[in-house]
Amino acid sequence: MWRSRWNDRNWERRVSEIETSLLSIDRLGDAAAIIAAGGIVAFPTETVYGLGADATNAAAILRIFEAKGRPSDNPLIVHVADVEGVFRVAKEVSPIAQKLIHAFWPGPLTIVMPKGEWVSEVLCAGLPSVAVRMPKHSVAIELIRRAGVPLVAPSANRSGRPSGTTWEAVQDDLSGRIDGIVCGEPTELGLESTVIDITQSPPCVLRHGAISLTALQAVCPDVVSLEDLKGVEQVRLRKSPGTRHRHYQPHARVMVAGLKTEVMGNTLSEGWASNPSSRAWIGLSSPNPVSDWRIIQVCENVDEYARVLFSFFREMDRLGIEAIVCESVPEVGIGRALMDRILRASVDE
Repeated sequence: MWRSRWNDRNWERRVSEIETSLLSIDRLGDAAAIIAAGGIVAFPTETVYGLGADATNAAAILRIFEAKGRPSDNPLIVHVADVEGVFRVAKEVSPIAQKLIHAFWPGPLTIVMPKGEWVSEVLCAGLPSVAVRMPKHSVAIELIRRAGVPLVAPSANRSGRPSGTTWEAVQDDLSGRIDGIVCGEPTELGLESTVIDITQSPPCVLRHGAISLTALQAVCPDVVSLEDLKGVEQVRLRKSPGTRHRHYQPHARVMVAGLKTEVMGNTLSEGWASNPSSRAWIGLSSPNPVSDWRIIQVCENVDEYARVLFSFFREMDRLGIEAIVCESVPEVGIGRALMDRILRASVDE
């Protein structure tokens, strides 16, 4: 069966028996009260849904790790509602940090800075640094303000799974494991924030996102990417958020197609997921022949591709798809972040 389009905003809402409070946007006061009581609540941001808890409450932070099944050596990102909130978290806000904040906040940029004295060792996984972001999403900002404290907010999904970009995806992964979900629209960007570490010289991009390396270099010309470093230095930096552990994988096996889609034909014909009814395609163009695929998602541009990728992965799992082939895109702008997520989803262990 071929579908020329697949729309993640219109897929059938599949919510199991409700074990977690579903909170409408006008109930942010209730969500803030849950957080104040030491609970954990998922909420929308412009990147992906975050799983929020009081960043000053070590017990609540531990519940985040437990709910996600997240390794304890994988630090969390702190979300603040305003620039003043950074001074509650970081030991210092350097001139480089100030430039980045001025240029990109609020927005999908996480800055790794020296941590303040009160910041929990649990939150930072024992590191001397803390990762901080100010989201560009009115619901997220209002929830942080009402909570009255910075919030830790990793992606709202089970560890290793595709990040949740809809409240339904959060419900599928975390029902019964968290206290509430603020139900908003599907997220605008669909990929997690860019992470830059400014505690070392030169500043280093640890995870690619919507804020590109080129955009960062326009503000701080000496910024490099983790991939540009070698050996011991690269290993050390992989201890920071979002860089060390495997992420983003659906149950289906993911493969990557080259820019010329026909190169996948030989690989797929060797027996792996050779049944057309068990494989799906996503990319900027259609594969040939289309009869070889049960589902085909053709995105209008790279931005849409990035926005729908994780929801597509989850819907293909629901449909029992065994093989997902993702078409490569040039690693320019958000294309670099998109290819990072696709390649990490395709890694076998």
